[in-house]
Amino acid sequence: METNQQTVAIVTGASSGIGLGVTQALLQRGWRVVATSRTISNSKDLKPSPDLVLVDGEAGKKETAVKVAEAALKHFGRIDLLVNNVGIYLPKAFTDYTEEDYNLVMNTNVASFFYMTQQVIPQMKKQSSGHVVNISAVFVGGSALMAVLSKSTMPAVSQALAQDYAANNIRFNTVSPAVINTPMHAKADHAALAKLHPLGRIGEVSDIVDAVLYLQNATFVTGENIRVDGGAHGGR
Repeated sequence: METNQQTVAIVTGASSGIGLGVTQALLQRGWRVVATSRTISNSKDLKPSPDLVLVDGEAGKKETAVKVAEAALKHFGRIDLLVNNVGIYLPKAFTDYTEEDYNLVMNTNVASFFYMTQQVIPQMKKQSSGHVVNISAVFVGGSALMAVLSKSTMPAVSQALAQDYAANNIRFNTVSPAVINTPMHAKADHAALAKLHPLGRIGEVSDIVDAVLYLQNATFVTGENIRVDGGAHGGR
C-alpha cells in the first residue's frame, strides 16, 4: 500500500464520455485514479498502470462500491476525490416505463451514488479531508422523466451532505450538464439538440471536466451546484 500524499480519485462510469474525460484529466495532472464501470478492464482508452487501477462491476451494487474503495486503499492508501458520474438515460413516455426500467435507472443513477459515497466517507473522515462531486443534469426537453426522478435531487443531496460533513472538512458539490457530446447522443441529433441551448451548441466533455477541476481546486466551495448547460436553465 502506498502511503504518500499524492492525491487519489475514484471515478465511476469511467469507460466513456464524461467519466473517461475526468479520469484522463486527473491522470494528466499527476493524480492516481481508481476508475470503474461494468467492463472497464476491456477499455481501449484506459490501461492499468502504477497510477491507474481499473475495477469492473455493476454500478448499483454495494459489493462494487466496497470493491472500488478497497482497491483505492490497497493500492494508494487514501481517497481524496470521488466523482459520482455513472448514469443512464432511458427516454420513454412515463406510462411506458416498466418495473425493469425503473430498477435499472434507479440502481445505476441513485444506488451507485448512495453506496459509493457511503464507502468513501469513513476514509475521508480519517484524513480530515475529501471531496465528492456528483454529476447531475439540466433537462432541456424530451421524455426524461426517469432522468429527472433519479438525477434532479443530486444538488439537494450534495447540499445536505455538505452541511453534515463540513466539520470533517469533507466537501460535496454538484455539476449539472445539459446535453454533452458523448456516445449517449447520436451525432445525427447534434444540430437539433444544439437549438435547445441558448448558446447554440451542445457541451463538450472538456466543459464538464473544467467544472470538476474548478470545484476540486476551490477549497472554500461546498454545497454548490454548477450548471454547465449553455444557459438552458434560464429558458430559451
